[in-house]
Amino acid sequence: MIRINLLPHREEKRKALRQQFFALSGLIAVLAILIVVMVHGVIAGYIGQQEGKNEFLKKEIAALDKEIDEIKRLKEQTNALLSRKGVIESLQGSRAESVQLFNELARQVPAGIYLKSLKQTGNKIGLAGYAQSNARVSTLMRNLEASPLLEKPDLVEIKSVTLSNRRYAEFNLNVIITRAAATSDKKPAPGTQPPRQDKKA
Repeated sequence: MIRINLLPHREEKRKALRQQFFALSGLIAVLAILIVVMVHGVIAGYIGQQEGKNEFLKKEIAALDKEIDEIKRLKEQTNALLSRKGVIESLQGSRAESVQLFNELARQVPAGIYLKSLKQTGNKIGLAGYAQSNARVSTLMRNLEASPLLEKPDLVEIKSVTLSNRRYAEFNLNVIITRAAATSDKKPAPGTQPPRQDKKA
């Protein structure tokens, strides 16, 4: 009877399978490393692109901030110039207004009234003085109410005083100056028409 020893053949088969397993494991490990490296490279590329975009946006934002600061500075300068212009126009208007005010007071203050002080705060005029009687003060207030430049006279205080052995009524009143009266002088009077301009043939 012939006996065949199969142990070496089985051992070689196991050894071959073991080698195939190790080779496949190594190949899989190499492929995994390659995949990890590729994924890492792709992610690093995306991160680099995003960082570049972020840097570009930062530069643009900084440039816009500078432009905004420049615009704010220009606005401040413009507002300062407009404020100065307004002050100058107000001063120019107040010069003519002061002349009109004194002329109007000279017309409206009746005899027997003596003004000792005049103070203007905005469009409010404070008048203080002496009158020969309370009736003179009433006449002054009626005249101021009828004035085209002044309106709303408001009597603050009136009291009796003695000056040089004579009795007077010391008064203090406020009146409003209408700045629109200056522009109304430029309008044509009622019932009049502006001059016609002849058309050329």
